[in-house]
Amino acid sequence: MSIRIGIDVGGTFTDFLVIYPEGQRRIHKTSSVPSDPPLAVYNGLQEIAALDKKPIEEFLAGVELIVHGTTVTTNALLTRRGPKTALLVTEGFRDVLPMRHGTREEPYDNRLEQPDPLVPRHLRLPVGGRFDYKGDEVTPLSEQDVREAVGIMQEQDVESVAISFMHSHAATAHEDRAAEIVAEIMPDAYITKSSELLGQARYYERTSTAVLNSYAGPIISSYLTKLLELLSAVKFDGILLMMQSNGGVATPDQLAKRAALSLLSGPASGPTAGLLVTATHGWDSCITVDMGGTSFDAAVVKDNKPLVMTDGEIDRWSLALPAVDIHTIGAGGGSIATVDEGGLLRVGPQSAGAVPGPACYRRGGVHATTTDADVVLGYIDPDTFMNGQIGLDREASIQAIKTDVADPLGLSVEEAAAGIYEVVNVTMATGVRDITVRRGLDPRDFPIVVAGGAGPVHAAAIARELEIPVLITPRDSSIFCAAGMLVCDFKHDYVQSANQRLHTLSGETLVSVWKGMAEEGRKTLLAEGVPETDISFIPSLDLRYKGQWYELNIEVNPSNLDTPDFVEFAKVFHREHEVLFGYNNLEMPIDLLHIRLSAIGHTPKDRVTLSGTISSDAVREPKRRNIWSPKQHRMVEVDVHQGGPMGPGEEVEGPAIIELGTTTIVVLDEYNTVVDKNGSFVMYLRDQKETLKARLNLI
Repeated sequence: MSIRIGIDVGGTFTDFLVIYPEGQRRIHKTSSVPSDPPLAVYNGLQEIAALDKKPIEEFLAGVELIVHGTTVTTNALLTRRGPKTALLVTEGFRDVLPMRHGTREEPYDNRLEQPDPLVPRHLRLPVGGRFDYKGDEVTPLSEQDVREAVGIMQEQDVESVAISFMHSHAATAHEDRAAEIVAEIMPDAYITKSSELLGQARYYERTSTAVLNSYAGPIISSYLTKLLELLSAVKFDGILLMMQSNGGVATPDQLAKRAALSLLSGPASGPTAGLLVTATHGWDSCITVDMGGTSFDAAVVKDNKPLVMTDGEIDRWSLALPAVDIHTIGAGGGSIATVDEGGLLRVGPQSAGAVPGPACYRRGGVHATTTDADVVLGYIDPDTFMNGQIGLDREASIQAIKTDVADPLGLSVEEAAAGIYEVVNVTMATGVRDITVRRGLDPRDFPIVVAGGAGPVHAAAIARELEIPVLITPRDSSIFCAAGMLVCDFKHDYVQSANQRLHTLSGETLVSVWKGMAEEGRKTLLAEGVPETDISFIPSLDLRYKGQWYELNIEVNPSNLDTPDFVEFAKVFHREHEVLFGYNNLEMPIDLLHIRLSAIGHTPKDRVTLSGTISSDAVREPKRRNIWSPKQHRMVEVDVHQGGPMGPGEEVEGPAIIELGTTTIVVLDEYNTVVDKNGSFVMYLRDQKETLKARLNLI
């Protein structure tokens, strides 16, 4: 067995988890390079090779697998730094993007402005030709319109093209021919056919997703080309896999074809990693929270599976490909604190990022950030931050908070820092409520698995706000997503529209559709090197009551691939509808909108854990430090424990600090923290100690 590496490129830091053949592991972080993202991966690998006292070529010769997630396409989309993109649409539907669903996004917000479409109107080009909803041709495709549109694209230096025609999910011929013409005249253009990417009804969703795919395509293709060149130059000949937003991995070639799946790939492995942590305690459900330098990500795992959505959005544009339901907000260590014109304190979503970073980084940042508040409140030790690799300037934090927050609000610096801490925590707690309550779930029923370099500093305050009694911080929480990537399965999703009453669909038709999808998925997975014996399929249906606007995705037993049980489908739908909306109607007809199937290529799950290594030779004697106590509303002196040598059964009573080198666990007054048998740090409400310790199976 050779070396395996998980890499998560974030907005501030790029995280690495290296698993060596003998089971040793190395956690490493390096600064991200926003101007040249692949360079951060290369730099980190060079630094790891140097720590192993090897040339990078010799180190990479022993690397079997690299699994990699990145936010490069997300950042380009959010900042509008993507390629010039054109859109071919059916004549009469040039404004499908700005019209969206035809309804107001926020009915009661008169000031809300529509986001600017990724494709401006002069590049949304109408084409004659039409199919009806049954797939019958009403008007032939106007190839002349297509050629004239391509001429405009050439004049405008268009790099990427999306093609989305009405009812193309029912008949693909017009999109296929238009794509042939575009490729013939513009052979270097990146082309997305909506019917190939997302063969389902709803024109706006399909068009928006196709545009996002074409916008992301050249970006991820260029990124992968540069990354592969860098790796090839240092003789890497192992396997490179990319994380997808659906929670699975794929080869670079597959991701380049379905580039929109890279838009949320960075945090998508977090829920899978969460299951590694909670399984040892008998939980099959949890909430994962990951707070890094730029953003905060929250997700729910229920019944051993991350919750998946097919109606997601990114930057307020529809992304209808299946994706792990992750709620992301601009609340990280680099989030900038400001006082608005009304005298209200706000934190984020603007971020200081990696460069210049928080004021305390001494890289040119002058604005107060969450990290600056954490330093002032004593939660982060300037001398031991990131294992001492980055010395922090506490005085710079004090000055930034004084200037930006304390003086405008008439507060002391400590009170202002506490305000920043409280505001960002409430913001993150609201994000957790959003992904639980809107699904009919009570967050108090789930343990929180804490990740990210900044996550353990803030997690207890988030849990207290939500009345959640248990939090688990893995020893390797700071590289949580990088670890999760090493245990994610291959995954490819397929969909076909049905649009009929459930009871009118024949079993033979349903089996035929699922079998066709399964065969396509099998071919793709075999091409990616997955053995036949490790391939499985998960069928599902999008169902709704007659006349409803939204549908529910109902996962069904794989045995239905051969013998569909329509009675069971209805029972599951009624049950899920009651959970989510508080009622069901057993007499109401059920509509079937889409038939779906996920093709899974299973990977070994014993390759990595998040338990980390107990450092038996580290210093065990606690130090003392003043930190802010939210309960007492003042600075108090507490013990600062070195988490490295803490073993199973060792317990810390709050308020206290536990330092882990790449992160810090803040134990608030109401909590205790005990190390479980796997080395993770379990924080629980002290007044529920006996009940929770029995439930947690700690030792």
